[in-house]
Amino acid sequence: MSVHADIVLRNGPIWCGREDGVKEALAIWQGRVLATGSDGEIAPLIGPRTQVIDLAGRLATPGLNDSHLHLISLGLTMDWVDSKPDAAPTLDALLGAIAARAAQTKPGEWILSRGYDQTKLDTGRHPFREELDRAAPNNPVMLVRTCGHIAICNSAALALGGIDESSVAPQGGLIEQQNGRLTGLLAENARAPVQAAIPQPSEAELVAAIERAGRYLLSLGITSCMDAAVGQKAGFAEIAAYHRAKREGRLPVRTWLTLLGDESRTIVPQCHAAGLISGTGDDMLMIGAVKLFLDGSAGGRTAWMTQPYLGEDQTTGVWMLDDAECERLVLDAHVKGYQLACHAIGDAAIEQLITAYEKALKAHPDPDRRHRIEHCGFSTPQQHERMVAAGIYPCPQQVFIHDFGDAYVKVLGAERAKPSYPLRTWFDLGLKPATGSDAPVCDPDPFPNFHAMLTRRTWRGTVMDAGQCVSIEEALQAYTEYGAFSQKQETVKGRLAPGFLADVAVFSRDLLTADPEAIWKDTRCDLTILDGRIVHEAEPN
Repeated sequence: MSVHADIVLRNGPIWCGREDGVKEALAIWQGRVLATGSDGEIAPLIGPRTQVIDLAGRLATPGLNDSHLHLISLGLTMDWVDSKPDAAPTLDALLGAIAARAAQTKPGEWILSRGYDQTKLDTGRHPFREELDRAAPNNPVMLVRTCGHIAICNSAALALGGIDESSVAPQGGLIEQQNGRLTGLLAENARAPVQAAIPQPSEAELVAAIERAGRYLLSLGITSCMDAAVGQKAGFAEIAAYHRAKREGRLPVRTWLTLLGDESRTIVPQCHAAGLISGTGDDMLMIGAVKLFLDGSAGGRTAWMTQPYLGEDQTTGVWMLDDAECERLVLDAHVKGYQLACHAIGDAAIEQLITAYEKALKAHPDPDRRHRIEHCGFSTPQQHERMVAAGIYPCPQQVFIHDFGDAYVKVLGAERAKPSYPLRTWFDLGLKPATGSDAPVCDPDPFPNFHAMLTRRTWRGTVMDAGQCVSIEEALQAYTEYGAFSQKQETVKGRLAPGFLADVAVFSRDLLTADPEAIWKDTRCDLTILDGRIVHEAEPN
């Protein structure tokens, strides 16, 4: 008895993987890729119940894998005040949006906003707490910078967090004052008291956030993602929320959970006691790595650098852990069997992390643990040599070049900023860089990310070292195969090969031949298939 496919895609280029190349047709059966090949080779697999999808010249690829974003945070912030530059390009517009939300909000209830970038505001500076006070005089307000590492709080929010002019910043934190007065700016660990005063989301709210964000990812052709700090919003309760979402059919995308490991708020001991170590789970929901934060963001001047940022303060950023503590935490997770995926952007933080990984791997060898450096923005050639030798992999977000490249130039100067996130170098060294968005830091929309990989141009047109460009095939590989590799799942997803998971994205144009500007500005995902089922279909133009 011959097998007939559930779905066949034909009449358009199907990019199956870097080595697999482009095929004419694809057959899907019972959630897996049944076969790929020429139209004639696949035709016999079409039966009376097979759904035949005419690509009409559009490109099909493996479903994209956003290798570093925050799914719960993305879902929650979709309900916050939008202060991203396109929504609030001026300080007055930003304050107006907060005031409009305050007018609809009961006195005393929190107003939360995220997305502003002071380098893109007309004032070129962070908002001040007094300005937030005037916009929302009866509500606590927390305005989070796009990077997620800096918050501006109004007076009510600071009071609820117990922060005043006499407060001392913790290690790895900054409480900014000017002329003896709080400006409202809190960086890194100094935000914790205010964050603790914000009511935690309920399990129902967490599940709703997972579903909301996941459906958005499907509309972009993203079928897999990594939640990069599970536990950040509601602690261990987020593990229960994910499993409830999966049980109730409300987990839209394949999710790889990275557990928050920072000592003051870690969920690793609870997960380890429950047997939840790296690889536990299934293709839909899997425990991934442990996450430590070693520094902040370059655009926020809190990434830990060996040389100072531009400006009179001579700051080198914010370092979170001393060497001994970093090495102890890394070794503990490594011994427990976890892969690690730690946040390090500045070259000093990357140095600290590589050293900690090397020591853990030497003490307890595992040649295929695949410890990751999340972001890895300002790594050096010497560090790359050590990464290759130890099997340590960068997990960058190339959309940072698009969204923040100009900010990097402003705070670091062109010579240091432009070679950042060196994708071409990592490809050539065999470091298999994945890519992602760090959403809600950046929108998970993949098309600015593709544009940055192909052109190294920022949204303003600044070229950030054209020598680090890659081809469209390499960009697709970063978004699919290398994303799967970063999660140790390269044998089950990331390619359209027989037996692999039937996750497919269909784009409105052939990315393989399209102009990069058209990819960025005039492309959408028309169709998304997950596990052999159509889960997103765009409205006809």
